[in-house]
Amino acid sequence: MPELAEVEFFCQRWHRAAAGQRIVRVLTHDRKKILRHLELPVFRRALSGATLLSSATAAKQMLLRFTGGAWLGIHLGMSGELSVAPPTHTPRKHDHLVLVTDRHALVFNDPRMFGRVDFHLGREPPHWWTEIAPAISSKAFTVAAVAAFLQRRRRAPIKAVLLKQERFPGVGNWMADEILWRAGIHPARPAGSLQPREVGALWRACRRVCRDALDKIAGRGRTPPPDLNANIPRTWLFHHRWRRGGRCPKTGRPLAHDTIGGRTTCWSPARQKLPSS
Repeated sequence: MPELAEVEFFCQRWHRAAAGQRIVRVLTHDRKKILRHLELPVFRRALSGATLLSSATAAKQMLLRFTGGAWLGIHLGMSGELSVAPPTHTPRKHDHLVLVTDRHALVFNDPRMFGRVDFHLGREPPHWWTEIAPAISSKAFTVAAVAAFLQRRRRAPIKAVLLKQERFPGVGNWMADEILWRAGIHPARPAGSLQPREVGALWRACRRVCRDALDKIAGRGRTPPPDLNANIPRTWLFHHRWRRGGRCPKTGRPLAHDTIGGRTTCWSPARQKLPSS
């Protein structure tokens, strides 16, 4: 599933191709559930002739602002992807939305249809954007806020709690594993069992993983890499977590896998120990 940095990567792909350009045609698969909740005639009218002004990402969502007070929201779901094609592009079976400019076609493809397209007309950003939880990089993401959140979910495994978007926006399965591995915390630990020093380590790992992912995967502040995984260092758990016979890049010992909190999980038993108590 696309997470924080992957969403930034795809958003930049569209923005770099079409910022300042006018949408000359809007193509949709009207019967697909990704678009079914939209008033499609209004949607197409508002975007046809509009110019892309800016784009932003938050958590696992992106927002594109157009002239005329049009706001386009995209949630990629588990299998969604944004690509750029020639303006003559003919929509394929899973190309649910195509925005055509004089130079490019901006394509939203989602074969499993778990994604979502949102739309809003107005001067101010829509509520479904402004109500997203504060970013992990923000001042609102404090150690105290994390500690309180863990205590409210004290019996749940910490791996499951890290996937709660109301406190850890943008964190998905691989990022949660990476955070816990860096913090040295076993994913099955009850959230309320973490000691203050461990909560501090978790907070630091959350901020560091989010910052590093945006830097390495999305190339924030510069030209993005040619593909999502091109710049991820081999020292990250990411490169070893599903490799057969994979070993912890810190200890050199074998990695373990199991389903924790309903999600397939990888950790390093030599580094992330489960207290006997």
